Amino acid sequence: MGRATDDIEDLLRRHAPQVLGALVRRYGHFDPAEDSVQEALIAAAEQWPRDGIPDNPRGWLIRVASRRLTDRLRSDEARRRREETAAALTPADAFVTPPPGEGPAGGGPSGLGRAPSEDDTLTLLFLCCHPALSPAAQIALTLRAVGGLTTAEIARAHLVPEATMAQRISRAKRAVRGTQFRQPDARDRDQRLAAVLQVLYLIFNEGYTATAGPDLHRTDLACEAIRLTRAVRRLLPREGRVTGLLALMVLTEARTPARTGPDGELIPLDEQDRALWDRTAVAEGTALAEEALAQGPAGDYQLQAAIAALHDEAERAEDTDWPQILALYDLLVRRSPDPAAALGRAVAVAMVHGPRAGLAEVDALARAAERHYRLDAVRAHLLERAGDMAAARTAYRTAADATLSEPEARYLRRRADRLDRPDG
Repeated sequence: MGRATDDIEDLLRRHAPQVLGALVRRYGHFDPAEDSVQEALIAAAEQWPRDGIPDNPRGWLIRVASRRLTDRLRSDEARRRREETAAALTPADAFVTPPPGEGPAGGGPSGLGRAPSEDDTLTLLFLCCHPALSPAAQIALTLRAVGGLTTAEIARAHLVPEATMAQRISRAKRAVRGTQFRQPDARDRDQRLAAVLQVLYLIFNEGYTATAGPDLHRTDLACEAIRLTRAVRRLLPREGRVTGLLALMVLTEARTPARTGPDGELIPLDEQDRALWDRTAVAEGTALAEEALAQGPAGDYQLQAAIAALHDEAERAEDTDWPQILALYDLLVRRSPDPAAALGRAVAVAMVHGPRAGLAEVDALARAAERHYRLDAVRAHLLERAGDMAAARTAYRTAADATLSEPEARYLRRRADRLDRPDG
């Protein structure tokens, strides 16, 4: 019984964004549609274990959710007519026009009998990543509407109060109110897809290395980002950017079992026990990286995936093909001004040409960009390799004081403390 319940929960989780996408595309009301979908999911969770899963579970959910939403809209319409009747008896100068988008959506229930002609998950992703929203709002709305996370879960992931996150999500919904719920046309599709992929990438990065808090890794966020990226790839299997992003996530997540010690302490890449890496995931990610490079011009995600594959294919840290990694970083930084890519290149320069060469690159980045604790962390590591222990100790402590991640701060302070010892 437990296994059947788990299968139903997984099925509902997969179909929920598609059902929500179908409703908001047809009716144009985000909040009522979301409430109606939740009611349909609850009904399914109660009925399916007893009556069996229907032949077309997605259609069943859309039909039930549509009925609930239609009832809501009819109720709202009846209330609106009552209010308009009352308004007609009120002096004209007292009448207040309802805000745009509050009335029933155009088209009404006429689309109920039509099967979706486009994939609603992708439509919903495009909506959640609307350019009118800030990146923080895009992430929150994506996790809520497409990922199915609760407001409380999203708030915990971002270390903010639940009320604050609820306000952020509400503002995001208001910002897209009245937007046509459809995939963008060819003119702005590439830009909107880039926004979708960037949001998924940011969600994964926050899951893989939390920017703040007691835990290094947020498994729920990292896995959710991978799940959503797999969904996008099923819809756009020949899009190299999507394949490359999925490859990058899978290859990076494959190292998770070796990233922390028994007490949750951070273990850097070159010190990890590579026997603990998920070799099945490495094989999948490597195949995806090769496929991504064959799907068109190499973009940022394809190049990052190729770099990750070179790391993962090395059985020992000393076997890493650093010259090839440096060549890929050279291509990447020419394409993108991303400071993280430039910092990764500086490490590759150090591994190929020596720590002093890498330090020159880091110092140049420090002069050109806003100070970030990762710059000091890399600088400390390279100073240690160059034999300047006093400067390395200072840089480690500067980085530790600047990060909000407790595991990273502990790791950096341990490195500094080790250099205090004569045998450091």
